[in-house]
Amino acid sequence: MKYLKFSFCVFLLFTSFINAQKKEITLENIWNGSFRTERMDVLHSLANGQQYSVLNFDRNTGSTFIDVYNYKTLEKAQRLVSSETIPELRYFSDYSFSTDEQKVLLATEVEQLYRHSTKGVYFVYDFNTKKVVKVHNEKIQQPMFSPDGNKVAFALDNNLFIKDLVADRVTQITSDGEYNRIINGITDWVYEEEFAFVRAFDWNVSNTKIAYIKFDETKVPEFSMDVYGTGLYQTQHVFKYPKAGEANSLVSVHVYDLESGHTNKLKVDNNFDDFYIPKLKWTNKADKLCAIYLNRHQNEAHIWAINTKTSESKIVLVEKDDAYIEEGYGINFLKDNSFLWLSEKDGYNHIYHYSEDGDLINQVTIGNWDVTQYYGYDDKTDRVFYQSVENSSINRDVFSVKLNGRSKKRLTNIDGTNSASFSADFTYFINSYSNAKTPIKYSLNNASTGKLIKSIKDNHRLEEQLSNYKLSHKEFSTIHINGNDLNMWMMKPVDFDESKQYPLLMYQYSGPGSQRVTNSWYRPERYLWFHTLVNKGYIIVCVDGRGTGFKGADFKKSTYLNLVKYETEDQIEAAKTLGKLPYIDKERIGIWGWSFGGHVSTNALLKGNDVFKMAIAVAPVTNWRFYDTVYTERFLRTPQENPSGYDNNSPFYYPHLLKGDYLLIHGSGDDNVHVQHTMRMVESLVQADKQFDWAVYPDKNHGIYGGNTSLHLHKKMTSFIINKLGDKRKVSKAGDKK
Repeated sequence: MKYLKFSFCVFLLFTSFINAQKKEITLENIWNGSFRTERMDVLHSLANGQQYSVLNFDRNTGSTFIDVYNYKTLEKAQRLVSSETIPELRYFSDYSFSTDEQKVLLATEVEQLYRHSTKGVYFVYDFNTKKVVKVHNEKIQQPMFSPDGNKVAFALDNNLFIKDLVADRVTQITSDGEYNRIINGITDWVYEEEFAFVRAFDWNVSNTKIAYIKFDETKVPEFSMDVYGTGLYQTQHVFKYPKAGEANSLVSVHVYDLESGHTNKLKVDNNFDDFYIPKLKWTNKADKLCAIYLNRHQNEAHIWAINTKTSESKIVLVEKDDAYIEEGYGINFLKDNSFLWLSEKDGYNHIYHYSEDGDLINQVTIGNWDVTQYYGYDDKTDRVFYQSVENSSINRDVFSVKLNGRSKKRLTNIDGTNSASFSADFTYFINSYSNAKTPIKYSLNNASTGKLIKSIKDNHRLEEQLSNYKLSHKEFSTIHINGNDLNMWMMKPVDFDESKQYPLLMYQYSGPGSQRVTNSWYRPERYLWFHTLVNKGYIIVCVDGRGTGFKGADFKKSTYLNLVKYETEDQIEAAKTLGKLPYIDKERIGIWGWSFGGHVSTNALLKGNDVFKMAIAVAPVTNWRFYDTVYTERFLRTPQENPSGYDNNSPFYYPHLLKGDYLLIHGSGDDNVHVQHTMRMVESLVQADKQFDWAVYPDKNHGIYGGNTSLHLHKKMTSFIINKLGDKRKVSKAGDKK
């Protein structure tokens, strides 16, 4: 026994010596690119099923290339395109092939507009003729090849155009586009942000028609943001932003016929007074169009089949929910025009197979777990490929199953997060794998068995580099709060001593369907920032409370009509429970969050003012009345219908509850959560005579980045945490606990 005790002491001394030799990560290390994760950028599987293409970049010359690799050997087969050989192109940042892969669209000078939208200069490179054609002299949006590759449709100044590559001619197919009034074929702000798509037009399979959605923004209220820039006077960015309860764009479906040059407005016998069209997609028949109409409450969706030749239309499927329908609206047509549809109607997100006429053939996946991604269907093997959380809600695995729901195979067999990119013929897939302590690894796998064929990129250099630093790993567990077992991770100092007490910092996002407790290399910069805090003597904890995702529809939708109420209660109760642990100082507990998480951290500090000593809120919502229609009304309905759901959890109505230290941060150029939220919170605190800290980053959007901004922001937050919760020199013995 004495020998065992002596050996254990020697082990502890040796471990402490090793850790003492390791370096501590600095904020400068994180944001100067020292720990950059190597990735495979813009990967496309080629139609032959045996090769894939990747966008490669030469950091020394600034040149870019499209290189083709063989799946079987992973060796480079050829260089398809090099910016060095195209005088018109110094570089390109994105590319897309025509269906026959004889041409490629190359994007350069790309300018970010909002979260998903961009505009840029585009060229078409012909692999046969080696000629390069500029699509348009101005920056355009969302160029898309026709199925035969002879034309490119695109948007410019809210109108749609077609570039005929053979005739070298541009045809304008709409002319009523006008900023802040009419948009053709491109989504408005709220559709882009909340339905997560920008291109609102589509070619039919025979290259003869283009269907598009028209957005009439005339009645949508305008929002104005000051842009400070570097000039003597600021300017205003004015755009249409429908806040909860206000008017949305009026949307309609139109079809342009290339042969006749005429456009028809399609009408369906829609019984919704106010509605959205979150999906427009041609089927595999040249005249048959699919459009999904969604009521404003977002609890009833109608899938319409429209014959664009006869104008006949019918509803093929109706989806209803007591709360709301998930926003994915994933519909995927098979060759026979039957379709796969994702639905939560049995309590979990699953894949269903319907006939062309909307009759249910069978449920493809079933179980008390959620499908998280649909990859595709291979008609040769009759198998559906998907990703799910069958192996714990914090993990992701890749599976295949027969279309009839039988003979399921798990294709990835290591805990963590697996995501697949399949070859066109579903022979292979490239798996990107990570877990909480392992950077992304790319490997080639057999799509039939999942068997590993070969490693492609493993970020070994980054792993070796990080091994020289003091790193604490996430410990995953669950915590029983308010009748639910909530997912949690905890990070402790490397030299953790359970006889001591440590300050606790809680991190959360908490939004509906979100997840931050994941076994993945998630947002490495933030994860590394947590390491800097842990090395200063903090314990960091993340708890996914009620309303978060991947534990079934009931858990996710339990916050319906009371957004932020239960999310806040769960964080407060979790902090109380954690504060009872002998190694956590219950007098020094803080919480922080960004966006929705900033709303929760603010509420937690006010409503849990006997629990939390400090909070940081970055770009927070402070009243849902100021946020957009689609997101807010999905969970709360309108302010007119549910005023208490909006106001009872709005922190600027109870600033008198503030006791702890509060840091409020926002970007003045935030088009998503407007700085108005912070200004109203500031005014409320001032009038209540409450002291607090705050910072506004000029012209920065919701992500608050650019130049030195991220480093400055995290230095500010770190300093606030240390000043308000104390540093490692103030770690106390457990016996000193009050």
